[in-house]
Amino acid sequence: MSTPPRRSPAAPRPRPRPRPPVRRRKPRWAARAVTTLSVVILASAGIGHGVLSSLDADIARVDPFKDMKNRPRAGHGMNVLLVGTDGRDKISEAERQKYRLGGAPCHCTDTIMIVHISEDRERASVVSLPRDSYAMTPPHTDQISGAKHHGHPIKLNAAYAEGGPQLTVRTVETMTHVKIDHYLEVDFTSFMKTVDVVGGVKICTAEPLKDSYTGLDLPAGAHTLMGGEALQYVRSRHIDGAADLGRMKRQQRFMAALIDRATSSGILLNPLKFRDVTRAVLGSVRADREFGTDELLDLGRAMRNFSPSSSEFTTVPIGQMGYAVKGVGSTLKWDARKAGRLFQALRDDKPLAVHKPKSKAVRVAVAPQQIRVQVENGTATAGLGKRVDAQLAATGFRTTHQPVTSANRSVKRTVVAYDPRWDRSARSLAAALPGSELRPVPGQGPQLKVIAGADFRQVRKVRAEDPYQGEFGVVTGDEVGCA
Repeated sequence: MSTPPRRSPAAPRPRPRPRPPVRRRKPRWAARAVTTLSVVILASAGIGHGVLSSLDADIARVDPFKDMKNRPRAGHGMNVLLVGTDGRDKISEAERQKYRLGGAPCHCTDTIMIVHISEDRERASVVSLPRDSYAMTPPHTDQISGAKHHGHPIKLNAAYAEGGPQLTVRTVETMTHVKIDHYLEVDFTSFMKTVDVVGGVKICTAEPLKDSYTGLDLPAGAHTLMGGEALQYVRSRHIDGAADLGRMKRQQRFMAALIDRATSSGILLNPLKFRDVTRAVLGSVRADREFGTDELLDLGRAMRNFSPSSSEFTTVPIGQMGYAVKGVGSTLKWDARKAGRLFQALRDDKPLAVHKPKSKAVRVAVAPQQIRVQVENGTATAGLGKRVDAQLAATGFRTTHQPVTSANRSVKRTVVAYDPRWDRSARSLAAALPGSELRPVPGQGPQLKVIAGADFRQVRKVRAEDPYQGEFGVVTGDEVGCA
């Protein structure tokens, strides 16, 4: 393979042109994105142009940017939209039964992620966009009926069914104001094959993971997951009350583990193994016309020193769960202020993770930033509710900032009322309120309630055992690997 000519130290550094991505995606089909990410990481081996050129023909092409106008201004670095689609029709009947893949393929997107590769090619920032995100489509033509539509509300994953890759890209750009440079679409058949080819991926869990819908059943501890089990892991959303948000975090954890596997096992140095992995991936990938062999090699050369610590993962901040939209159903509404800052950081090519000094806070299972709280004053002490609300908010809990007066004004012991489905969140909140009483209230929903009693003194600082913390819930790849 030829070596590019050296640039004179005095010559101005040319702006790198947009180049290919990394792999990994969101809900259920984060798997597919993870697959494409593996191709990019594996390319860091600098395998010859001839090897990849022979595989380029396996990539199906789409044109998601055709006739697009009024797009966001290009920022620094490169942004790739990773979309995961249902590919169960390509899986054998035996595997479909074994891994609980029954039903007809939905031809929809269950995984949507933006992967940002920094301009210096030393960092990858992966932002998961929940499939149920509330979205407004731009005006478009229905790809099936040919009908012209004005902009209207939908769930984000419905954009693909209505207008294919182009409407998906346009909707994401409209919501984020981030210009998408490349588009990659993967299904989970290639995901299973890729995991098998690399010899499995090691996952660690502090608690048992069981989901009757996917068949996942992992005891606490370390596990090396092969293709089918890995698919169950990234698909599972009925493990706890966190549903899709919890699933996205497990998918991000898997992606970090895949990066670690690819960069530390010698796969990158073995041309034959590299070829086998890329073949497993590319047979089920669709990409934009500009994503080809040259781009893959360019990115690969730039990412030779890529490692889990070079990657960071987060989910777009959610402002309102269960946001009801007529004709659409229950959606997730983004926190406009926090999401705006997150996508501004991508446009400015800035790291999302911030280094923080070690905290002496009590460790809890769920980060305060993920717990919604309504405070009630259960005493006759004026201003107590406001004080409790302020202290909880200062600790990171998502309070309503509108404390109310409880019907019972003679509460002695502070109460944490919670829906049993959110018991882990309730225990985490109770840890911040020493001596408080946990009171299950079936049907209460995801918002917890604190009824401040006469025993309240102050809120204790807590932090999550799970490293997904902070305003954007960012975690780096090395933080979620097995110790």
